[in-house]
Amino acid sequence: MKKYLFYGSYNSEGYKGLLSEGGSARIGAAKQALQSVGGSLESFYYSNGEQDFYIIVNLPDNVSSTAITLAGNASGTFSIRAVALLTPEEMDEAVKMKVDFRPPGH
Repeated sequence: MKKYLFYGSYNSEGYKGLLSEGGSARIGAAKQALQSVGGSLESFYYSNGEQDFYIIVNLPDNVSSTAITLAGNASGTFSIRAVALLTPEEMDEAVKMKVDFRPPGH
């Protein structure tokens, strides 16, 4: 399983739903959506910052991550983005890779 950070913001319709259902109901909805594509919820947090929520999830692949963000964004109640997360061991692998790269203008 790959780990992803989802983050997003509610619009006015989403805030109305949140006020009506409460925050815990969204956890159940997130779990249901993630399980439907073979994933699971690790943690769910609300924020008073730039974004309204941050969710850490486990999903099989980028396709399932994209399916989740498409469904969320198509709902019309919030916008959501996904970021693939790497383990320290995966970062170790990445820094050992040789990349043939030329910066612009060089």
